[in-house]
Amino acid sequence: MATTNDLKNGLVLNLDGQLWTVIDFQHVKPGKGGAFVRTKLKNVLSGKVVDKTFNAGVKVETASVDRREMTYLYRDGDAFVFMDTQSYDQIHVPAATVGEGQNYLLENQDAVIGLYNDNPLFVELPASVVLAIEYTEPGMQGDRSTGGTKPARLETGHEIAVPLFITTGEKVKVDTRDGSYLGRAS
Repeated sequence: MATTNDLKNGLVLNLDGQLWTVIDFQHVKPGKGGAFVRTKLKNVLSGKVVDKTFNAGVKVETASVDRREMTYLYRDGDAFVFMDTQSYDQIHVPAATVGEGQNYLLENQDAVIGLYNDNPLFVELPASVVLAIEYTEPGMQGDRSTGGTKPARLETGHEIAVPLFITTGEKVKVDTRDGSYLGRAS
């Protein structure tokens, strides 16, 4: 248990049996009435973001989510197998928990897994990853960086939009949050 005065970004709360991460909080002391805390909370499982206001000093239940550095090993049916880099324990994470991250996941890639009672809640990938272009249409003479975009299939099988001058076999940097092209990788 913690009070609303102890809230900080990244803290996980257990509200009505659901886990919520504090994204943003603000202590407000109006001229009239009691102080309160305005928060922005993100549901750990669904990703839904809500605004919630607590009276100052109210006790809220916290959840201890264990964040561990893990390495992705391989896909096993409808699950992804990760290995703890400290204990070398392997865990199976359902594809639904990995979510969109599976589009940017390569073997031996590091990720942070959030565990609650030894159940995987979420998978956090680095903000950007370097992936090879498996196939894209060839560029034409005169294609420049200021031109349009074309679809390209990554080595993971996911398709993103890249500038016209990118060719098959090149390595590119991809934003794992929205799948956007960030540039060529050296």
